[in-house]
Amino acid sequence: MSVASYSYKLQPRKVRLEFFRLLPISLFVVAFGAAFGLAATQKGLPPLDAILMSITVFAGASQFAAIDMWGNQVSVLPLIAVVFAINSRHLLMGASLYPMLKDVSPGRRYGLLLLLTDANWAVSAQDYQNGKHNLEVILGGGLVLWLAWILGTWLGVYFGGLLQDPKSLGLDMVLGCFLLAMALGGKKSPRVLVAWTIAGLASLAAWRWLPPNTHVVVGALAGGAIGFFWLEHQDTEASDEPVAAEEVAPQ
Repeated sequence: MSVASYSYKLQPRKVRLEFFRLLPISLFVVAFGAAFGLAATQKGLPPLDAILMSITVFAGASQFAAIDMWGNQVSVLPLIAVVFAINSRHLLMGASLYPMLKDVSPGRRYGLLLLLTDANWAVSAQDYQNGKHNLEVILGGGLVLWLAWILGTWLGVYFGGLLQDPKSLGLDMVLGCFLLAMALGGKKSPRVLVAWTIAGLASLAAWRWLPPNTHVVVGALAGGAIGFFWLEHQDTEASDEPVAAEEVAPQ
């Protein structure tokens, strides 16, 4: 019976660098954590429960959706359905990281995925397109974003009046602009551009005509379908050519 070997080893120094790399983005996460903490207390959720939700769930959009459905009587099945719809994009995000994750032991693999967010996934995916394996940003970047979300929730629970509406300051656009910058800074080819275009159009159509929060999944599936059916041509002619005898003959 053979024992699987895993070649990818996380580098502690690089984890620390990625922690500080995403530190600027985490400041905006604090603001939205504060908005969530305030909304949770206004819905009657005890302060400790709101903080524990951010510690254990760590899913901003899903937590806001859950709070919107909160009340004296909570409809569990609709709540589960909405949270799953919003978070189902992580199925595709995790799958896109599999070429790197397969070289990591299962325990560390699923531990990393607990810290997966849109921001650190975008950085890791862009680095992979550029030929670099960077799972350290999932750990280091995920940790700083998680801590920022918890800090923000705590601030919102106890000092929520200081920032009641982050959208009024345009803070809701920060993560979107960050992800757009990651996309524009990544690999550019007709295949990638078509995939982004189709994903964007499909997402807009779903946002307009389908139930709330489904646009994220629809856009991801549409873009993924382009990538699945439009495979990149890999030029292997050079590697298949025989090496000339004079190139290998001893001098």
